[in-house]
Amino acid sequence: MSSVQSFRESVGGTATVHETTAEEFAETLQSAIEAPAVGTPLPFEGVSLAETAVETEFTPGELQWAQTGVTPARIGIGEYGTVTLPSDAAGTELVSLYAPRHVAVLPASGIEPDMKAAYERLSDDFREGTDTQVLATGPSATADMGTLIQGVHGPHEVHILVLEDR
Repeated sequence: MSSVQSFRESVGGTATVHETTAEEFAETLQSAIEAPAVGTPLPFEGVSLAETAVETEFTPGELQWAQTGVTPARIGIGEYGTVTLPSDAAGTELVSLYAPRHVAVLPASGIEPDMKAAYERLSDDFREGTDTQVLATGPSATADMGTLIQGVHGPHEVHILVLEDR
């Protein structure tokens, strides 16, 4: 089973996984967003938000009213269907947590089979100074009051675009 298939199976019903290529990225992204959408720059060659409906220069007020936040994901953890989102000056973690819908863009080459492999890869980031990551597995959820409720303190809906050719 490929790493993308394993990741997709682990995600289960907590998020929607879209497999795409750089060439099909804009069209696939359009199907996953709800306007207005804001996003942070994507570090993947041949993939950009520039030609999409996603605004990359926005105010805190525009972030507040955005229905979708689009961010890059650093690593996918196949065992859990989890993505890691780096904390950075662009505010990636805020964009991923504030809007009701989060779209994470993940290169297929960034999918690790398990947590041990993910931590090994993250240790390189930590040595280079990126020492904070958000680990996200679908919408936030709490059962503090007895009943499971999703999306209380984060996105209600998560989409993950896996770039097959990256």
